[in-house]
Amino acid sequence: MSPDSKARRFARSAAEVNEQIRALWLRAGGSLSTQERAEYELLVVEWAAAMRGDIVEAA
Repeated sequence: MSPDSKARRFARSAAEVNEQIRALWLRAGGSLSTQERAEYELLVVEWAAAMRGDIVEAA
């Protein structure tokens, strides 16, 4: 098993990360603090990686 496939196995799905992004925006009331913005940016990067993983696995 390659390291990439191991990482995908333990990574959260795009749907899970998207749900966390939505929850962050709800908690923040639509306006992110500096700390929340940093969290949001990390989540978006994680979401994008999960989306790429979904596309690769589907192919």
